[in-house]
Amino acid sequence: MGARYQGGGDLLQEKSFAVIGEDGRQRAAADYLKQLGYRVVGAEKISAADIILLPMPLSADRAQLAALLRAAKPGAVAYAGKVSDEAAAVAKAAGVELDDYLQREELAVMNAIPTCEGAVEILLRERQAALWNSRVLITGFGRIAKLLCQRLTGFGALVTVAARRPRDRALASALGCRTQTIDALRETVRGFDVIVNTVPAPLIDREMIGTMGHDTFLLDLASAPGGIDLAAAGTAGIKAVWALSLPAKCAPVTAGRFVADTVLQMMEERD
Repeated sequence: MGARYQGGGDLLQEKSFAVIGEDGRQRAAADYLKQLGYRVVGAEKISAADIILLPMPLSADRAQLAALLRAAKPGAVAYAGKVSDEAAAVAKAAGVELDDYLQREELAVMNAIPTCEGAVEILLRERQAALWNSRVLITGFGRIAKLLCQRLTGFGALVTVAARRPRDRALASALGCRTQTIDALRETVRGFDVIVNTVPAPLIDREMIGTMGHDTFLLDLASAPGGIDLAAAGTAGIKAVWALSLPAKCAPVTAGRFVADTVLQMMEERD
């Protein structure tokens, strides 16, 4: 990251942002943009802004969003994350171009950093045990899983990656992890102290959970619908946590800066 919007001359001082929303990421993004030299205003001065930075997820009350965007000046461009179809329709009706920064690969990659650090914090806090020598299974091998297997092996955890594709298992092996197929889960889940799921589809079911020891810890990092049967875990007395939106919860300052940098890159590409 770290892109700085300088296209078309000295536009650094000319472009102004309206940063909407009060969560930690939005406040951090506003502070960061000010540090870079941009003029930053709130919702009350949206009519003066060239760029509108909306929060994530963007699924606000239709009437409220419509009123906000109707006040935007002609030609203003809005950016938001996880834009709902309804929010996109509201923006179109208001004549405001709306881009989704969460669709950007670089933001997804960078968000994996605080996600993994947050996952480590949860594992240490909830288990009250060192990661060193813990038998950890990671299901899936996307951005988060790749980074997490490196972090956990660095702590001395004994990491196994369950992945469908041979190339993913090969990479996990090259990173120092043991590997297995997803299909082998039913026979192997009982042998781990920690299971971290990153697959956003039902995967760790009631039958599998029934074979686990009571001191097994389950951590689901996947987006909805998640991959772990939390109800079954509760019935079995196995501790399970579904950890959503970790960048915003664990590192909002960093997450906000990542959003701002992504938007600046998107602006540069528009010129």
